[in-house]
Amino acid sequence: MKTYINILTLIIVSASMNAQTPNILDTIYANDTKNVALFFPEPIRQGITGSENFVFTYNREKEQYFGLLQATPGNESNLLVINRNGSIFSYIVRYKAQLSKLNYFIPLTSSIGNEKPKIIDSIQTKTSEKSIDNNTYYYQKFCSYLLDKRQYLGRYTRRNDGVILRVENIVFDKSALYFVIQIRNNSTLDYDLNFLNLSIETRQKGKKKSLQRLYQEPIFKHNLPSKIVVNETIRFIYVMPKFSLSNDRRVILKLNEKDGERHIEMKISHKYINNPN
Repeated sequence: MKTYINILTLIIVSASMNAQTPNILDTIYANDTKNVALFFPEPIRQGITGSENFVFTYNREKEQYFGLLQATPGNESNLLVINRNGSIFSYIVRYKAQLSKLNYFIPLTSSIGNEKPKIIDSIQTKTSEKSIDNNTYYYQKFCSYLLDKRQYLGRYTRRNDGVILRVENIVFDKSALYFVIQIRNNSTLDYDLNFLNLSIETRQKGKKKSLQRLYQEPIFKHNLPSKIVVNETIRFIYVMPKFSLSNDRRVILKLNEKDGERHIEMKISHKYINNPN
């Protein structure tokens, strides 16, 4: 009986020690001769270091997925990064003269929390918010997969004065259609994107021919740019609720330039909508 009690006590003490073990922050090393690049799963909204001998630079005007870390000799400090979606990442940073790693690809699972705590009023609200978060996370992952896949639908390309709009692919997955879109700026003037709308156009036949367009709201946009600079190519994705079209209807993509007139309109046949990849 005494032996049994001693064993039970050891198990409880061991479990207690494991439960109280604090999370150890990862360490990132940097120096003053090289840039250490940190790539995050979402664009960076804010980055803060705890000491002046560490400098973390990122694009403050246009949110991007990476930042650069440099350091001068001194005591260790910490780096706090907040992504656009509120995800928080925290690291110990140290100076090291010789670096063995210059690039860090940081997964979403490394986040230590979110800056916007969720207040749950009921089980129904909690379930709904969890569903939304799961959908968003899935859309992000599948969109990234499609951008890496490089599968092409056909020659759906339109251009206007050096600006090229192309639909690379249309993919069906889990009750959604993914439109993989590319914009290339071959002109000598930056292209500021005002909007890119997707509509369904119905062609009325008969003596009184007419066109009717109905705007479709995407359920998710991935990597949508606000500007395409000279000689830049941007690829992004519109996620739409699943739909099909009759032969008298088609999809219209309308690209509109902010403070400019290099607008592009593209018509996509119902055949491609009804037969996605």
